[in-house]
Amino acid sequence: MAGTDPRARAERRSAGELESEVLAALWATDRPLTPAEIQAEIDGPLAYNTVHTILKRLYDKGLVLRDADGRRGAYRPAKNAAELTAEAMHEALDRGPDPIAALQQFVTGLRPEEEKALRDLLAGGAG
Repeated sequence: MAGTDPRARAERRSAGELESEVLAALWATDRPLTPAEIQAEIDGPLAYNTVHTILKRLYDKGLVLRDADGRRGAYRPAKNAAELTAEAMHEALDRGPDPIAALQQFVTGLRPEEEKALRDLLAGGAG
């Protein structure tokens, strides 16, 4: 039966991984992309319908915007990668019982260049 090969299932990407790949394709350009263009940008075989489904999920989450382009739609990111990452970090801090302890743990894991950039930002510099 088609689609039951365990190796094929193991190679499947999760919805979150696919969403990340679609967003990466959108962030890599300065113009809206159609589902077909996004499909061409993503590595590996991926059905057009899968790309369209991922775009609908991202749209429903407010992560992409749809631009009408005649009969076909083109999509662009609602936020850039840095904004989305910062938002996820804020949400993670808000979920925990002790955000200060979480920040301390986060800072201890920074690479030296990240720590320097953070210090510069906190001191009011551009980094």
